[in-house]
Amino acid sequence: MIIVTGVAGFIGSHVAGALLDRGETVVGIDDLNAYYDVRLKEARLARLEGRKGFVFERADIADKDAIAAVFARHSAARGIIHLAAQAGVRYSLENPYAYADANVMGQVVMLEAARRLPALGRFVYASSSSVYGGNTDLPFSVEDRVDRPVSLYAATKRACELIAECYSGLWGLDLVGLRFFTVYGPWGRPDMAAFIFTRAMLEGRPIDVFNEGRMERDFTYIDDIVRGVLAALDTPPPAGAPKHRVYNLGNHRPEKLTDFIAIIERALGVTAKKNLLPMQKGDVPATFADIEATRRDLGWAPTTPLAEGLPRFVQWYREYYKV
Repeated sequence: MIIVTGVAGFIGSHVAGALLDRGETVVGIDDLNAYYDVRLKEARLARLEGRKGFVFERADIADKDAIAAVFARHSAARGIIHLAAQAGVRYSLENPYAYADANVMGQVVMLEAARRLPALGRFVYASSSSVYGGNTDLPFSVEDRVDRPVSLYAATKRACELIAECYSGLWGLDLVGLRFFTVYGPWGRPDMAAFIFTRAMLEGRPIDVFNEGRMERDFTYIDDIVRGVLAALDTPPPAGAPKHRVYNLGNHRPEKLTDFIAIIERALGVTAKKNLLPMQKGDVPATFADIEATRRDLGWAPTTPLAEGLPRFVQWYREYYKV
């Protein structure tokens, strides 16, 4: 039995589906909050409900009593994949309290509940490439300093890593943190670039292009991310490795934002109208994952180039929204 939080989310729903495909029992936790269109979350969840081995528990990860009750009902869980969080760098400027609650309190609540599970083997949790802050040394390595966040979102994700380090030392928990690099693909989040650009272009509206397009991102396809999450859950730690380990999951290939837009234009057959804008607060000009440690310890490497993955997202968008 594997517990997956954020199961109605983009990454969580894909991970839960992959676990069910291999015959696992999955207990999915989500509170279906209204940060973005709940109907999309419900549609993702509908693809899981009714499948053999899937159980859904509606709960807020920051609610210690609710999570304790869920864990009491599923005390045989051998693994946890904790993906629930308040996402989005830009929204953290508007509602910082949501990030303290979901990300920081949520991590404490989940770890407190986890340390009481008698059969727990490993706890995998989502961190973020945003922890690298304004680091200008590329690619970003897990050995780099990460004490200079440029957004509250990044600060809460770094806090999650430090909390995990503490719980690993105190209680001997086997914990793996995954720093995701700009995940995209079918069933993606409406606040992410692929979704925002595709919707605007199909509706004939201009797209906002920050830093006047001088941006690079290590866009990582969802199927590659799912393989990485499962590898983190399944792979025994290297000999002598610490109980708490952190890895990058990125495509190891930063792409220019202008090229990203051009691929969507070709997939849609539409030329984008662009609003060239300055850099937004809390954003960074480039991300680039060093995945050497991930390859070595988890045997993981991405396989999906942007030119293949992004058209798959566009096809999904057209089918889902019937446009």
